[in-house]
Amino acid sequence: MPLHLNRRGFLASTAGFLALHPFSLRAAANQAHLRIMETTDLHVHVHPYDYYADRPTDTVGLSRVASIVQDIRDEATNSILLDNGDFLQGNPMGDYIAYERGMKDGDMHPIITAMNVLGFDGSTLGNHEFNYGLDFLSKTIAGAEFPVVCANVVKQTGASPREDTPLVPPYVILDRSLTDGAGTTHDIRIGLIGFVPPQVMTWDRRHLEGNVEARDIVAAARAWVPQLREEGADIVIALAHTGIGPAEATDGMENAAIPLAGVDGIDVILTGHSHLVFPSPTYEDVPGLDVANGTINGKPGVMGGFWGSHMGLIDLMLERDGSGWRVLSHDIEARPIFERAEDRSITPLVGDYQPVLDATQKVHEETLAYVRRAVGNTDAPLHSYFALVADDPSVQVVSNAQRWYIEQMMQGTEHEGIPILSAAAPFKAGGRGGPDYYTDVPKGPVAIKNVSDLYLYPNTVRAVRVTGDQVKGWLERSAGMFNQVEPGATDAPLLNPDFPSYNFDVIDGVTYQIDLSEPAMFDREGNVVNPDANRIRDLRYDGQPIDPDQEFIIATNNYRAGGGGSFPGTGDTIIFEGPDTNRDVIVRYIVQQGTINPKADFNWRFAPMEGTSVIFETGPAGAKYSDSLQDMQLEEVGTNEDGFAQFRLML
Repeated sequence: MPLHLNRRGFLASTAGFLALHPFSLRAAANQAHLRIMETTDLHVHVHPYDYYADRPTDTVGLSRVASIVQDIRDEATNSILLDNGDFLQGNPMGDYIAYERGMKDGDMHPIITAMNVLGFDGSTLGNHEFNYGLDFLSKTIAGAEFPVVCANVVKQTGASPREDTPLVPPYVILDRSLTDGAGTTHDIRIGLIGFVPPQVMTWDRRHLEGNVEARDIVAAARAWVPQLREEGADIVIALAHTGIGPAEATDGMENAAIPLAGVDGIDVILTGHSHLVFPSPTYEDVPGLDVANGTINGKPGVMGGFWGSHMGLIDLMLERDGSGWRVLSHDIEARPIFERAEDRSITPLVGDYQPVLDATQKVHEETLAYVRRAVGNTDAPLHSYFALVADDPSVQVVSNAQRWYIEQMMQGTEHEGIPILSAAAPFKAGGRGGPDYYTDVPKGPVAIKNVSDLYLYPNTVRAVRVTGDQVKGWLERSAGMFNQVEPGATDAPLLNPDFPSYNFDVIDGVTYQIDLSEPAMFDREGNVVNPDANRIRDLRYDGQPIDPDQEFIIATNNYRAGGGGSFPGTGDTIIFEGPDTNRDVIVRYIVQQGTINPKADFNWRFAPMEGTSVIFETGPAGAKYSDSLQDMQLEEVGTNEDGFAQFRLML
């Protein structure tokens, strides 16, 4: 049974020849199998727990990935474990350390503690490492028992990247020993170089401006990779916290993995940032990628999901010759910790690695107390019982937070000064979820876990730049929520049961009416079926009829901005892709405000229809809020067979 020394000097043995990867079985003398293991975008998900929902989950957690690390190591004669950044922020445990406990000199951050337990060999900085400031970052990575590298964010740029003043080392060369197929050990020098999107200078301007500078990823690589080779690196691994985007390089690219992989001297690319999986069908037919062979611009590459959902694996068959080691062949896999069935049910594929849980249990318990404790107050209830018939406080607070965030992000950009609107929709609004499926946070303290009630999905913030005409089209699409109503009708059904509530966007910053006598312009899928329909009436900005040619910025989420729901003004109008989830933005907004005032501003309403009434359904618990709806003539008329309360609305 082959034996090898891991980096800590302990003997590690394979579990048996049947468990070995074929490269380990086939390696001859002067040939060696090296397995590269990648985690990426962990975002402080150490435990398999959803702190927002305050319940365990089987889809996340370094402790779950950790449970397969030893097995994965045992499948290979030689292995190293690397992280690809965004480990420091992204869930309430990270916020608890940053905002509550703090980091003093000598303190250990739980994600670093967990990574030390697992024996990581190296990491790079991701963009979220900067969210809490440089001092916090410095104190955090001081506890790492592994190098943290980044070549393109520096304290000060010089005449060339090699003359920059580094923030952290741009690269490191690991001196390791490989066991070949004959059982002989040989030295190998493994170069690690790290990269992060230069957009961090915008995303975290308040922390970084005047303190650091950022270079283009590909330009930094072209300067530094030759130096790794000059210093004797046998292979070079790019720890690239950047997504898979266009094949052609442009200056300042955020998602530069493909052109980066094309830099001479890079042998392997570990990528991330996009929270996706490579290789996978997501990337079929993308220029520069070979999904079947797992290559990015011809180089072995992997992206291991996010939050610990996958372990990225690159297996290399190396051969030793007079000049060092070279890559003969490779094998790529992104190994999941769970599987999702067609009915959306989850089956865990692994258990937990107890040493990781034990090492971070105290902080986990402190985080639970943190999410259950108030981080702010609301001076009005946050509920969604009437979100489909009137301007609503649960949607209002999301809209306010998005607008607050994008206003900061637009400062100092070419878009500064353009009016900012905000689009948000109710997620919990009954429907198939049943009569209890509504947001209901009472007036008073707001805990972090309440944010999951306000925003169900881990979307990230986006901004689009649109015209007044597209704003109207966006609202026409949203108005498909309602059935057409004949003037003078009695108790006509109001809500279209085939229209999902998450597509009922309310746009704050403008005022408008919805004329139910008109047909919907769009069908459920977003196709124009009534081009002359005109449901949106009296659309105004700043009290004046909206100019169809005036430009606006709309704060929204990645799903909508990317074209989800087929709304006019989306898909190709994105001007800002934020690194933060909408949930995180809401939490920050509440913390910053202290006390929020989410009371709806009633910027939209139904156009009057004399002598006309409609019926809609909501949760029975909403009856206590019905008198808060401004100037609306509502009457509860009973409960239907599904348990929903029915209300009559006089138009």
